[in-house]
Amino acid sequence: MIFRLKVAAAALAAAGILPIVSTAGIGQAHAQTAQPVQLRIMWYSDGNEGEVLRDLLDRFEKQNTDIKVVLDRVPYKTVAEQLPALLDSGQGPDLARVTDLGGLSRHYLDVRPHLKNPAYFDENFASTLPWFRPGNGNKDGIYGVMSQLALTIPFVNATLFEQAGIPLPGPKATWDDWAKASKAVAEKVKAPYPIAFDRSGHRMSGMVISMGGKMLNGDKPALLDDGFKSAMKQIHDWHGNGTMSKALWGSVGGTTYRGANDEFANAQVVLYMSGTWQLPQFTKTIGKTFNWQAVPSPCGPAACTGMPGGAALVPIKTTRHPREVARVLEYFASEPVYQEYHARTLFLPAHAGLAKKGIPYQTDDVNVKKSLAVAVTQVATTSPIAFRMQGYEHNRIMFNAMISRINQAINNEMTLTESYTRMQSDIVDGFAAKGIKLP
Repeated sequence: MIFRLKVAAAALAAAGILPIVSTAGIGQAHAQTAQPVQLRIMWYSDGNEGEVLRDLLDRFEKQNTDIKVVLDRVPYKTVAEQLPALLDSGQGPDLARVTDLGGLSRHYLDVRPHLKNPAYFDENFASTLPWFRPGNGNKDGIYGVMSQLALTIPFVNATLFEQAGIPLPGPKATWDDWAKASKAVAEKVKAPYPIAFDRSGHRMSGMVISMGGKMLNGDKPALLDDGFKSAMKQIHDWHGNGTMSKALWGSVGGTTYRGANDEFANAQVVLYMSGTWQLPQFTKTIGKTFNWQAVPSPCGPAACTGMPGGAALVPIKTTRHPREVARVLEYFASEPVYQEYHARTLFLPAHAGLAKKGIPYQTDDVNVKKSLAVAVTQVATTSPIAFRMQGYEHNRIMFNAMISRINQAINNEMTLTESYTRMQSDIVDGFAAKGIKLP
């Protein structure tokens, strides 16, 4: 086992990923901990949040000289694809920034016993704390805190609409309305991509719920209803008629993520279905090149909703320093620090108190200000089904089945009907791998 772990660590180092100090204590006695205690955070960034967090941690270290925090900055792909294997092997950082909140929850540490004021978390993070709790964990446990509350939302290139002389559809516009308008704009201005979605089951799920998809039946997946099939047929047909392009999703396979943020920043996309985490990045990559903004989630017959989500800073239970980890988490979640972090990163807060007070965002970008205003109103109209799906421990199994099989249907590797059968088979197999038998 020790040999295999060393080989895995060497492979990561060869890939250019910073080494992670093992905190599992596997197979050997640890040397006496030097002072100060060193903690490691595996962290990815969408925009400037790594720089902002490092600044905040520098202040923390000045106030807490017995703790040093190393911020290991890695690509998102490392967190999504390699961190789970590290955690399963007993290796890993002391804390990590993750997006698969439920899927990795078995690895999280309940820091409630180590917090000075756990009631503060209960009061201000009540709506998201359940997202981190493992199925067999403490139902009152505090297993992490959101580093950003995100919402899937479309972005439009307003300049392209203006150049085409076509008005933006209104706040209650349907997916059909947006598809027709975006395609008309693209044809007039010669943009290659009328609509682009992130290649992600999570991004598709808001549309599914809007079309009437229920997603879950109690604690079991219930994916293949009429609402779901309606959304999948729409996406399938859009790839056939040029509203969406096979060049984007078709460039990768399986469950691999593929965003279209670069194409949107280069004014090649009319409407881009992504999320609020793109705001900090777009201020840099787009700047004043063209006018853009978030718009309300398009409507289906059941709802006009996106999917909530985001990223969280979670403590890893193999850490040798649970008390120090709790101190870092409590510092990050404290109201003044949490407010500054969100003001500088342009994220929506998961903190109830700050959501009521409002965040003094540090930006002069008119496009960002418009987008944040839209996003705040959209949080209030997000479907309860979407919140329930986001907190579902096994949602990643469903998301992966959706994206891999619909992609095969889009690329004519199977029919749409066959893709539904394969999705269901993938879900059954995914649950079986976790020891759960589905009917």
